[in-house]
Amino acid sequence: MAHKETRAPDRPDGDRIAKLLARAGVASRREVERMIGEGRVALNGKTVETPATFLESLRGITVDGKPVGKAEPTRLFAFHKPVGLLTAERDPGGRPTIYDALRNALPKNAPRVMPIGRLDLNTEGLLLLTNDGGFKREMELPSSGIPRTYRARTYGDVSEAELHGLIEGVTIDGMNYGRIDADFERGGKQGANQWIVLTITEGKNREVRRVLEHFGLKVSRLIRTSYGPFDLADLPRGAAQEIVRQDIGRFRSDLKNGRL
Repeated sequence: MAHKETRAPDRPDGDRIAKLLARAGVASRREVERMIGEGRVALNGKTVETPATFLESLRGITVDGKPVGKAEPTRLFAFHKPVGLLTAERDPGGRPTIYDALRNALPKNAPRVMPIGRLDLNTEGLLLLTNDGGFKREMELPSSGIPRTYRARTYGDVSEAELHGLIEGVTIDGMNYGRIDADFERGGKQGANQWIVLTITEGKNREVRRVLEHFGLKVSRLIRTSYGPFDLADLPRGAAQEIVRQDIGRFRSDLKNGRL
């Protein structure tokens, strides 16, 4: 049975509008709050002035003048992001984004989806997408401790001991990075060229690249191969596939009970 929040006596009925819109797949709660500040959300034709608006349904709500449908069940998709795509909805400079590729990659019945975390322009591999803004936020929080694994092709000299030392974390230019499990890929070291496998749980901005560059390594290729229990496996570059609902439920149960 779902946990029901205890409501203060003076709190209005329903939920905050940002929570409802996030659940409906419009955007994350934080992004919805920004959209409200920009005057893009309206109720029965009147601009919503504050995120502290409580509603029992999304009836009469529009975003950018378009009606918002009721919340759908949580859906999750795996996308093999190629190099050269921005993890963004649009780019003022006109560079291609993941949504340009997703138009053809997602099934026809797919809802509007949002990326869980980001992969930078030159990073490829597994990018998860969901229609549930609350689920997105839950998976992105560093406190969730969800492991993410990368393969990095690098050039330069680094010792096995230095890589193993990352298990204690590292501080670079005043930024603290927590536990990182790193090692050479078996058979992946050839002179100054090597493949290194790293698993992180915080997911700070450009974390893997910064840590490797800290050792003087040049990263020529970076691939995310897994996010939690979800693997890239043999998903073709530029393709997407839906993750079955049972696997989502199992993952959410493990996350709630600290079994990751």
